[in-house]
Amino acid sequence: MIFKIEDVTVYFPYDNIYPEQYEYMVELKRTLDAKGHCLLEMPTGTGKTIALLSLITSYRLSRPDSPIKLVYCTRTVHEMEKTLAELKVLHDYQVLHLGTQAKILAIGLSSRKNLCVNTKVLAAENRDSVDAACRKRTASWVRALSTENPNIELCDYFENYEKAAENALLPPGVYTLEDLRAFGKNRGWCPYFLARHMVQFANVIVYSYQYLLDPKVAGIISKELQKESVVVFDEAHNIDNVCIEALSVSVRRVTLEGANRNLNKIREEIDSVQLVGRSKATDAGRLRAEYNRLVEGLALRGDLSGGDQWLANPALPHDILKEAVPGNIRRAEHFVHVLRRLLQYLGVRLDTENVEKESPVSFVSSLNSQAGIEQKTLKFCYDRLQSLMLTLEITDTDEFLPIQTVCDFATLVGTYARGFSIIIEPYDERMPHIPDPILQLSCHDASLAIKPVFDRFQSVVITSGTLSPIDLYPRLLSFTPVVSRSFKMSMTRDCICPMVLTRGSDQLPVSTKFDMRSDPGVVRNYGKLLVEMVSIVPDGVVCFFVSYSYMDGIIATWNETGILKEIMQQKLVFIETQDVVETTLALDNYRRACDCGRGAVFFSVARGKVAEGIDFDRHYGRLVVMYGVPFQYTLSKILLARLEYLRDTFQIKEGDFLTFDALRQAAQCVGRVIRSKADYGMMIFADKRYSRHDKRSKLPGWILSHLRDAHLNLSTDMAIHIAREFLRKMAQPYDKTGTMGRKTLLTQEDLEKMAETGVQDMAY
Repeated sequence: MIFKIEDVTVYFPYDNIYPEQYEYMVELKRTLDAKGHCLLEMPTGTGKTIALLSLITSYRLSRPDSPIKLVYCTRTVHEMEKTLAELKVLHDYQVLHLGTQAKILAIGLSSRKNLCVNTKVLAAENRDSVDAACRKRTASWVRALSTENPNIELCDYFENYEKAAENALLPPGVYTLEDLRAFGKNRGWCPYFLARHMVQFANVIVYSYQYLLDPKVAGIISKELQKESVVVFDEAHNIDNVCIEALSVSVRRVTLEGANRNLNKIREEIDSVQLVGRSKATDAGRLRAEYNRLVEGLALRGDLSGGDQWLANPALPHDILKEAVPGNIRRAEHFVHVLRRLLQYLGVRLDTENVEKESPVSFVSSLNSQAGIEQKTLKFCYDRLQSLMLTLEITDTDEFLPIQTVCDFATLVGTYARGFSIIIEPYDERMPHIPDPILQLSCHDASLAIKPVFDRFQSVVITSGTLSPIDLYPRLLSFTPVVSRSFKMSMTRDCICPMVLTRGSDQLPVSTKFDMRSDPGVVRNYGKLLVEMVSIVPDGVVCFFVSYSYMDGIIATWNETGILKEIMQQKLVFIETQDVVETTLALDNYRRACDCGRGAVFFSVARGKVAEGIDFDRHYGRLVVMYGVPFQYTLSKILLARLEYLRDTFQIKEGDFLTFDALRQAAQCVGRVIRSKADYGMMIFADKRYSRHDKRSKLPGWILSHLRDAHLNLSTDMAIHIAREFLRKMAQPYDKTGTMGRKTLLTQEDLEKMAETGVQDMAY
């Protein structure tokens, strides 16, 4: 359908549109007009992605003189593929109506592991090894040597791509990762470097959060993006945690041992270059040329070819000093000495009996007094190491990860005085008898990593199904949104049935509070709830627990008491583990059990992989049970330091933040069950704390609007009765378009009528 929102003609590839999609587009257009940032919470399963893509691409078409670029950030590769598939449908529809003027170039960008087509490189087991295997074949010095020595193996795809030079271009169209690989194979070009090259020409780029938020990656990939870009962070309820992880580093014993080995290897390389240099002037000349370059303040050659690029500086662009590298680390051997002293100092600090916490300022001053390394020297560690690795022509970058981590740590410690803490723990509190010292540079301020994004781009859209309470995000990320809005779900029938279960059939209260969680009565009541539910709920049931250890304990107890056996008489049981392969297999078999009508139960963990990215739509999830409130581990030293920082800097109380964080995770878990309006499902919050208003009120509006007062304080038998009634009601036929003035599917005529009468809220 084609309709107008003020002066923009919107091309929407379906015959009907949900009222909330229309409202979402209206708010989005207001944001783009104001050239500001916005926060939009839209219920899951209401077509948020297609509404966003339709409006922004149509907005671009209506302003041909100032074309905007769309940068769409997702969390997983699976979400990236889904977004590009939606965009394909939309692009075909726009081209059908507008012809060639609607053609755009849209690409997905991912790591070498997901884009490489060279089978020998892909044989490496993990991402870092694939990157290193690629560099061994594409680095400029390797390719230069291959002219003298034909036995050196190169990558044909990269060679062909380099030969094509300016002609290596992608024709307009929408390219998923699979399409890029197929195009690369067909032309004989490297899809990874082709995609990287095409980023500057593409109208739509879909990639991971890290490509914008992690300075090490953003410095290479995203530095060419123009200001007139609209950046979208989808599923952004955890965006503050992503920002914090991007600027946090942890160093263990193993890291230091690895870094020492790396330094020995670098030292050998320097010596061999200097020895050979007497007979072969070019090698020693490399080190001299590097020294001169550093004197001039150029930490890197400006004309690096694609295969030589390394990660960029871990500090944010505006915090990096634009000046000459300090004299004491210009010479390669002096720099290695400085790193040796740094490693020695870190080793001494890890030999501690007690937990220590200090600010970067005091850490740097004690480092200066004990190891004689100044703050300015620390700032340049990362760039200096990068320069040295390039000068020594080292390609095994995966082997040098430990020394990179240490330099990463040094640069961040030397650059930032506020918003960070250094925490040294001699052992993990959950396993105090195993010594495992760890030194962590922990970032507490999420606004640091995202500030350059807000400053640099015209509009940033933060959107998700769970952004409640929506007023906390502007404070955490310290920005002022021009639009901040939470949308409700328009429905013809109440297809969501949330319930709060506070006690078992024996009227004993249930909760995962620390003093109650191992109570046999609570464990029994949780088990009985599931036994009763699996006997009346068809197909798939998903259960979320607060942690792996709690899930293991409760399943073991259920097994001993025979509860698990009772469950398995009704449905098969599958469990998420910390192993990705096992979990994928369990999910696959869970789906098969649901498909063949046997029915299944899936045990999972809040904050785990399944809770974040897997949909249990249709018969794969008719009921989801959230056992307990998924609070973070509150004795964690890092969490305590962050809470203290939030209290002092943003005046956010500890309790408020912890509750907000736990409830967004709970909402994320239960939201997996509804993925479209034709779907239906029940949500049980099994913990007496959910009946308190201060906890419950932090759930998203679209869940709260279906939570009736009568469902707030249930026992197991009452919940069973409500579930029976709900499932009977859902089995009745219903009108999908909506009746009695509550239209949930709008046609083109409805929209035209709304535009004439100015009635925006006919759906509610």
